[in-house]
Amino acid sequence: MKIMFQDRTFAFELLRMLSAAINGGSDINECLVTASRITEGDVESWYREWNATAERIHQIADSCLERGHRVSAYDAYLRASNYYRSAEFFMHMEIGQTDPRALPTYQKSVDCFRQAMRLSSLTYEEVAIPYEGTVLPGYFYRVDDSATPRPTLILHGGYDSTGEELYFGTVPAALQRGYNCLTFEGPGQGSVIRLQHLPFRPDWEQVVTPVVSYLLTRPEVDPNRIVLEGRSLGGYLAPRAAAFEHRLAACVAVDGLYAFAASREFMGQDKPVSSDEDWNALLEREMSRNMGMRWAISQGMWTMRATSPLDCMQKMQQYTMEGVVEQVSCPTLVCDAEKDHFFSGQPKKLYDALTCPKTYLLFTAYDAAEEHCHAGAALLLNQRVFDWLDETLA
Repeated sequence: MKIMFQDRTFAFELLRMLSAAINGGSDINECLVTASRITEGDVESWYREWNATAERIHQIADSCLERGHRVSAYDAYLRASNYYRSAEFFMHMEIGQTDPRALPTYQKSVDCFRQAMRLSSLTYEEVAIPYEGTVLPGYFYRVDDSATPRPTLILHGGYDSTGEELYFGTVPAALQRGYNCLTFEGPGQGSVIRLQHLPFRPDWEQVVTPVVSYLLTRPEVDPNRIVLEGRSLGGYLAPRAAAFEHRLAACVAVDGLYAFAASREFMGQDKPVSSDEDWNALLEREMSRNMGMRWAISQGMWTMRATSPLDCMQKMQQYTMEGVVEQVSCPTLVCDAEKDHFFSGQPKKLYDALTCPKTYLLFTAYDAAEEHCHAGAALLLNQRVFDWLDETLA
């Protein structure tokens, strides 16, 4: 689905922003008007216009708060947070460098989100989870302020996620259904890559196991009903963790991913190339012509600390369930999107390889949920995922 843009990458990111409207992460016409001012394929205009909208809504939030209108301030801070996130999204596109405006823009996104949460009626806290000599940041949202043990969803994103954005698609749905929800950022994600400079790692169980151990210290968590859900690249990361972390009651992959990059052909190149230098030259040429490829490789070079486009692709090949998929033992839900432009065919491959109790859910264009991670269809996605969890945990 291409909304306002012919470039698929821009169109998808706009749909992603629109999808957040259901839980206050955007307003529809604010998004459409902002997009109308953006030049097709121009990442500088993308930053400029989303940042301008973010600053305008941020000013509204500050003004409302100053005048004592807490609910209005809460609404505006939430939207400003996500608009700043979108403004920063393409600011890591230059090989070997990051735009100096990226970190301040990202920090504004975080600050606005936290200000919104402080004004909300939610029972939540910012948490720091011990991890290999440092901490992983997270938000722990609780159904209420009692110590009643409840089923708890651990939620993490993927290749480009932030802990703040994770709220908009899933957290309210979890709380409404009686689930606590812990969102966190691991290596390669959010502040962990931006502030701690820790890159992605394929052995994600080393990340999730400390998170589960942390939850087990909390009286509000039912130790027998801890669920792990991963989004996008998280559709590999979560099942990978579940292969080794057997304290999980269930695992959800939205959408499933068996192998991130099976070969060099992943990037659409099937011509024999004689040297690494030739491969890098070929990939850089393709990146200059294809926005999606340019973003995918530059994002990987940044979040995986790769030294070249080819090095990025070689690192991607480490992210595979081959040899470990049989070790997943908990019930696992694999979601699939009929028109996924990132990982087409991968969810079914993961599902077929699993030997644990498993369920496969295909979301189609008829469902209006065919895009990657079902952007624009969060209500349907949550209905199907949480209905499955309710039945599985029962």
